[in-house]
Amino acid sequence: MARDLVDSGARCLITGDMGIANTTASAALVSAFTGRDPAEVTGRGTGIDDETYELKVGIVRQAMRSHALADVASSPSEALRALAAVGGFEHAAIAGFILAGAAARVPVILDGVISGAAALVAAALDLAVTDHCVAGHRSAEPGHGAALDHLGLRPIMDLELRLGEGTGGLLALPTVCAAVRVLHEVATFDSAGVTEKPV
Repeated sequence: MARDLVDSGARCLITGDMGIANTTASAALVSAFTGRDPAEVTGRGTGIDDETYELKVGIVRQAMRSHALADVASSPSEALRALAAVGGFEHAAIAGFILAGAAARVPVILDGVISGAAALVAAALDLAVTDHCVAGHRSAEPGHGAALDHLGLRPIMDLELRLGEGTGGLLALPTVCAAVRVLHEVATFDSAGVTEKPV
């Protein structure tokens, strides 16, 4: 899909997802790739109560133990093993989308925690992809901040969004476009001849 979009003229790609319970799988991926404790990276998703939250953290912890997910970013095969063990089809699809965008040298604006978890997978397969990634926003999910920190990406916005579907990425698009225009169209001191003026 990423290749098709670029071939049809897209000059920027935006990730997004739609799903239920995928913040749990994302927390497992984030924990596996960043080495952070599941309790640090597991959030409340759609707004679960304390009892359900504790169950969710326990499920992530159990998945980490069952699949021996430690130091998974050490090799592409380990990264793929972690993705297969605890990721969803959406994580795999988004990771491929990011890799294809980077291969085409097209910027990819990342959405929330699911996209962040997928970006960790993509970066473990080829670290150069992060040069083409833009963090559209920081999700309210704690795992998203951990993923962005690990990837070395600073979010454009922090609106405490707790939704996917590419919403945060779409909201960031005008800012990214404005930044590109400023970079290419605003005169510098040199081009405006200001540096040559006598004092």
